[in-house]
Amino acid sequence: MGDHLTTHDLLARVEELIGGELEQAERVFLSEVSSKHPYVHDVLQHITRFQGKRLRPILLLLSAAATGGINESHYVLASVVEMIHLATLVHDDVLDDALIRRHVATVNSRWNNETSVLVGDFLFTHAFHLTASLGDARACRLIGRATNLVCEGELAQIYERGNHELGEEQYLEIINGKTAELCAISTQMGALYAGADESIVQAMDEYGRALGVAFQITDDLLDLLGDEEQMGKSLGSDLQKEKLTLPLIRLLDQCSPEDRATLQEILSQPDPNTRQRLTQYIKNSDAIDYAGNRAREFAKQARDALQNCPASPARQILEELTEFAIQRTI
Repeated sequence: MGDHLTTHDLLARVEELIGGELEQAERVFLSEVSSKHPYVHDVLQHITRFQGKRLRPILLLLSAAATGGINESHYVLASVVEMIHLATLVHDDVLDDALIRRHVATVNSRWNNETSVLVGDFLFTHAFHLTASLGDARACRLIGRATNLVCEGELAQIYERGNHELGEEQYLEIINGKTAELCAISTQMGALYAGADESIVQAMDEYGRALGVAFQITDDLLDLLGDEEQMGKSLGSDLQKEKLTLPLIRLLDQCSPEDRATLQEILSQPDPNTRQRLTQYIKNSDAIDYAGNRAREFAKQARDALQNCPASPARQILEELTEFAIQRTI
């Protein structure tokens, strides 16, 4: 894999391989994300602008293509995972008081928190309704459990706010729920509904989970060091909400007692200058390198999980996604 895999190049590869299938899934999604009520319809249309790269539908369809082939069920399931993802984004923006998402106003900043909470609930419940249309209890159980685990991860993160003793193991448990679970269910269901055998379905679950962790660690690095205009969303929200992420866990673990006391004071009294105040401490530590290396380890775990899948163009792109996950650097 090359050292400079760009988003444009990767998406071009995806378009070439499964562009028609992705378009079909998008048609299902857009037909479902609607309402007869003008206000609700306007809010839902606004939310579709948050879609970005449609990573989870892409993961689901590529996993299907790599393990048996894409069928009609996959279009529905791709729409379902995108709905759940968007619901979590809308709710996250309330939790983080975020103002910008994908270069546009968040629902809470354009309308209000009440609308954000309810439209997020609308997307969650509609995702369950759409899953049930497949007439297969397996999908309902899997989607229901995955959504529970995502919410559980979010709740655990809220509970741990301001806990400067949070360890790496606890952090990984949280992001396994809040981020990695939805990636894992996407790749798992892609394989399951392609008719893959149990060992391949399990391998695809492991791939998606490790990939999701790599993505989240990289996101946490970008929240500390990224550029808002470049990223197209509000940054520094983890600091403002006193969420301890892996770079900060490492920083607190490795610094002197004197620096730790100072850092805890900075972290416990967040303000618009908190990122800047932390910069020198971070530069003088191995926190960024450590977190980046951990992201690379999880990316490798994801690649290793693909070894039992037969070689194919879809598998190759899934492998390249592991590199893309950790290359979204500052």
